[in-house]
Parts: sequence; structure tokens; C-alpha cells
Amino acid sequence: MHSTIHPIILSGGSGTRLWPLSRANYPKQLLPLVGEQTMLQATLARAAALPNAQAPILVCNSEHRFLTQEQCETIHIKPEAIYLESIGRNTAPAIALAAFHLFQKDENAMMLVLPADHVIDNQAAFAEAVETAVAGALEDYLVTFGITPSGPETGYGYIKIGDAIECAATPATSLSAHHVQSFFEKPDRETAAAYLQDGGYLWNSGIFVFTANSYLQELQRHQPDIFSTVQEAWQKRVTDLGFIRPDNDAFLACPSDSIDYAIMQVTERALVIPARFGWSDVGSWDSLWQIAPKDDRGNFTSGDAHVMDTQRSYIRAENRLVSVIGLDDVIVIETADAVLVMHKSKTQQLKTAIQQLEANQRKEHLEHLRIHRPWGWYEGIDRGERFQVKRIMVKPGEKLSLQMHHHRAEHWVVVSGTAKVTVEDKEMLFAENQSTYIPLGKPHRLENPGKIPLHLIEVQSGAYLGEDDIVRFEDSYGRMI
Repeated sequence: MHSTIHPIILSGGSGTRLWPLSRANYPKQLLPLVGEQTMLQATLARAAALPNAQAPILVCNSEHRFLTQEQCETIHIKPEAIYLESIGRNTAPAIALAAFHLFQKDENAMMLVLPADHVIDNQAAFAEAVETAVAGALEDYLVTFGITPSGPETGYGYIKIGDAIECAATPATSLSAHHVQSFFEKPDRETAAAYLQDGGYLWNSGIFVFTANSYLQELQRHQPDIFSTVQEAWQKRVTDLGFIRPDNDAFLACPSDSIDYAIMQVTERALVIPARFGWSDVGSWDSLWQIAPKDDRGNFTSGDAHVMDTQRSYIRAENRLVSVIGLDDVIVIETADAVLVMHKSKTQQLKTAIQQLEANQRKEHLEHLRIHRPWGWYEGIDRGERFQVKRIMVKPGEKLSLQMHHHRAEHWVVVSGTAKVTVEDKEMLFAENQSTYIPLGKPHRLENPGKIPLHLIEVQSGAYLGEDDIVRFEDSYGRMI
């Protein structure tokens, strides 16, 4: 018999190792890196396909809330709750938020914790592994899944498996549950090779099954500071436009720690199931190349890419023609504002490159040229002394905040759709090829009253053109006024 399962989707990561496609404000879980669905959508669909799966609970960064909600709506999944983190505190506190949520209704609620950015190939094998894990969780174990290593990977944690255990409710499957003998963090290559030769080690998948009560008991026992601060943050939570915000001060006071360090490495109730469902955490461009479809020379190409005398490479062109000639084992990623060219063996060094961008106060690690907002998006297309040109798209029925600027005036030219423009107390409608002017210092608002997306060109002029030159008087999305 299948137990009711509550999928917990952790979507707070930044995905810096997949820069420049993944950015802090648009991370990898929100991107379609494998197939047509984004990684978050694929994870939601995978969880929803499990027997007796309930509506998911999501935990995500507050800055990603509208994108996360939109991606759920696109695939017709309505979460039970979306919890917002003002700042990431790693996985142990994030899971605790969901555990407190479920515990109030059913202390033995079965939690399936899934990172939003993993790839799993075999849904049937995944369902079988989850069913086996549930049997262990029903006996108050905290269960994870181990993946048989395919090589001496240094980017994954490892689990040394112990003796097999038989649970009363174990289904008649070919899988077995084992005690965890030890956890090991990301090793060097020599150590990883030794693990493979030993044969008793598995990759740590970062996927877990346990009851809300079991998790909270172990958290309180081993990490009382995390337990108490998250409990306070959850008890003082507020609802904001359908999202749930834990108390900010209490959550910021919470220690930052992963479930591996905080719980799994210290609990005596950890089990691991050697799973066979085709897993990758897509943690680097090299790992993405490994699972990508390739031509007869081992190359993956996407977009307008031209390859000659090149082997075993990953080339992704997002905006323009990219030619790669006479290079082997390389990663080439082209975006509108940044290009990465890297040998596949150097993927672990990308984090250092991002840190250098941050130290030099660059913005390319934070956001793309196209900036998404709850009402649509905008992107810069030209900039010079005292002027800036943007493309703007407003979704049907949506509107920007009522706002004014101290340092810039704006010209709007409608490209397609219908624009409703308010300047002070005057409302006007503009259609394709019509334009209007917004003087400096005048309260104004842009709205799309139509049934199709509104596209327009905005020309800003003034002494200061920064995005922080906005005074909001009213906003439909609860943003700071």
C-alpha cells in the first residue's frame, strides 16, 4: 500500500557553477537545461507522478517568488505552500520550515525532499526507490538515496554503506536499505578513485524521505539552535500575496547548515538505498555534457553553433553564431552579455571566477540583460551618456507600479499590443506605433489592458539612469514602496 507523500521542493540555490547561463537572480532550476521544461518544472512533474503524492511545498528565495509561481502555473501545479527565504540558510533550516508546516496537521506526514535542480531519467525506478524509502521512514529512519559512481567524481559527497536492514513494510522490490556507515564530503581525485576501487561507496544524491516528526526530533536533538530559531520564524510567519514569509529576524538568526552536516552525519537513524534511477545533480557544465545527447564526435551543440575539428565538447549559443574550430574537451557558452570558454577539466574553478567578478563589482554573475519582473520583463538594448534604451514586455492584465523618477524622463513607443498609460490623474490608451512622453518627476503607471503581450521601446534621458531612481506610490505585487 502506498503512503501519502508530501513532496518538499528546495529551490533556493544560485547555480553559480553553470554561469553564464545561470545567474543569482535567474538560477539554474528556473532554466530549461535538459529538455523543454525547466528543471523546477521537471522536478514538480516527477513528484506529482508518484502514487498518492500531495500538492508540493516549495522553499525558494524571495527574489525568485514570482518566477517560481509562474512556472508552477504553467504546468498546472498548485503548491500547498511556497515559503520564502529572505536569505538562504542552507538545506537543514529550509526543510525544517516544511516540517513545521506539515507537523501542525499530521506529525507523521511523510516528506520527500527533492532539490529542484536534479535530473532523474527513470520515473519507474524512482517511484520504486521512494516506495522502499517510505518503509524505512515508517520506522522512524531518515532515508537517503545513494547513486553508484560512474567515475572518480570530486564534485559529489560519498556515502559508505553498512549492513542491510529489513523493514516491516518493505515492498517486494529488488532494492534494499542499508545502515549508513559514514558520510564523506567532496574528495580529491585520488581519494575518489580509491572509493571506486573499494566498491562500498555511493554518491550522495541529496534526496531524502522521512516523517516530519522524525526530522524535527533529530533536529532538536542534534541542532537545537536551528530547531528553535526556525520554530520561532515559522510561528511568526506572515502571508504575503499567497506566499508564506517566515519571520525575517528569527530566520536570519538561524545557523546556516546543510542537512548532511546538521543531521545525517550525526544521527544514528540514517539509512541509504542504492538507487538505480539515472541521477545527475547537473552541478557543472561537465556533468551537463555527460548527460546531454551528443553527435558521433561526442559534441553537444545548441542554438546557432558551428563546430569543426572538435570533439567531446559542449557548445551552447543563445543569441548569435558561435564557431568552434580545432578544440577538444571544451565548454563554450554564449549569452547576450557574457561568453565562457573553458576546458572541461576546469569546471570546478568557475566558482573562483565568479568570486573575481563579485570582487570587481561586476553584475554579470547576478543577472542577465533581460530582467524578469512579476508583470513581465525588460532588457537594455543601448546605453550612452545621459540616455538608455530598453525593450519592455508587459503580460496581459498586468501593470507596473504607480511611480515617479527624480532624475529621468521617459519616451514610450508601442511596438505591439495596447498600452494604458496614467500620468498624474490622466489616463490614455496607445496602440501600435503610437508614443507618449513621461516628464521627469510626474507620477505615472504603465498597464496592459489587452489580451496579448504589450511590447514597447522605452528611451530614458537624464542625469542618472539607475534602477534605484524609483519612488513607488502603489504596487500590485507588494514590493517596497
